[in-house]
Amino acid sequence: MVLPIYVYGQPVLRKVAEDIAPDYPNLKELIDNMFETMDKADGVGLAAPQIGLPIRVVVVNLDVLSEDFPEYKDFRKAYINAHILEVGGEEVAMDEGCLSLPGIHESVKRGDKIRVKYLDENLVPHEEVVEGYLARVMQHEFDHLEGKMFIDHLSPLRKQMIKGKLNAMLKGKAHCTYKVKTVGRK
Repeated sequence: MVLPIYVYGQPVLRKVAEDIAPDYPNLKELIDNMFETMDKADGVGLAAPQIGLPIRVVVVNLDVLSEDFPEYKDFRKAYINAHILEVGGEEVAMDEGCLSLPGIHESVKRGDKIRVKYLDENLVPHEEVVEGYLARVMQHEFDHLEGKMFIDHLSPLRKQMIKGKLNAMLKGKAHCTYKVKTVGRK
């Protein structure tokens, strides 16, 4: 089922998400719905707060990039109770966008190497070092679990330059091709 994506201004996007218990109700269905919602919106990642749930669940689909990045062929993964333990490597700037910030793309600096811990879809624990583009996607999505958005990494000048777009979102004006839930409209 395709769910509405919560847009900038929704309070759940600024809450620190909670770990879930292994017996969280309908977890598999939730993950399936998150993948379907993300795919319909042409995203590569989606965090549970973006669909209104303050829990630590993220889905990532990098298979859509496999033509240019063959290493991501068939890469579709869920991360449960995900936490970044360490960010390192070289700081790299790259344009980012977000399904919760439609129409906004800005250059963001992030470390290109992270150490993370999480449970997979089968609730098996993992701790691993991730590098490159996947590390960026995970940082972006895991930020949502901490109540942060990529615009929080922008300079005051860049924030000022997108203020009009952010204010429009706060008034319920989000222009995109997927179903959204804004603050200004019920």
